Amino acid sequence: MSPRPDFLRPLVLSGPSGVGKSTLLNRLFSEFPDKFGFSVSHTTRSPRPGELHGKQYFFVTHQKFKDLIQEGAFIEYAEFSSNFYGTSFATVRQVEQQGKRCILDIEAQGVRQIKATDLNPIYLFISPPSMTVLRARLQNRGTETDASLQKRLATALKEIQFAKEPNVHDLVIINDDLDRAYDLFKRVAQGEKVTGDALPPLND
Repeated sequence: MSPRPDFLRPLVLSGPSGVGKSTLLNRLFSEFPDKFGFSVSHTTRSPRPGELHGKQYFFVTHQKFKDLIQEGAFIEYAEFSSNFYGTSFATVRQVEQQGKRCILDIEAQGVRQIKATDLNPIYLFISPPSMTVLRARLQNRGTETDASLQKRLATALKEIQFAKEPNVHDLVIINDDLDRAYDLFKRVAQGEKVTGDALPPLND
């Protein structure tokens, strides 16, 4: 059976920090280890304990990253906390050459950049059911200071406001119930035509 046409297009996944993107992705890759590939980003930040070059990220120097920008190597890139992060055309092609669907985890700034390329992906936004729930999830991580929590929530609001603009995303999934959200996500990832959720007001 040939894959559905949408399966052949990269899938761009975006949504605020703490919304559960990594949980959904890990579950998908565990269930379908041979069907999907994750686009490994480049970064200039130092590896955290347990992180491996080429697995979580390609760890490069600031100069190497700037050289890659000059070469036009990146589909999108951004700077956060004095470090660069970017997605290269080569990593996406590498996944596609393995016959897998490439999934990219991208923030709003990157989505804007990708729309200026010929990548032609499906854009999927993972939304929290409310800002209150998102705040609680971030607090429960135990890794956020008050300042970093406020920064993440402010960024989340901007991402959600961007998601509300017309024709930004093809689909929205609200991660209110993990099993329900994963079922929808899995079907989208496999190229099925799915009716997504309506973006909640998120003004609480």
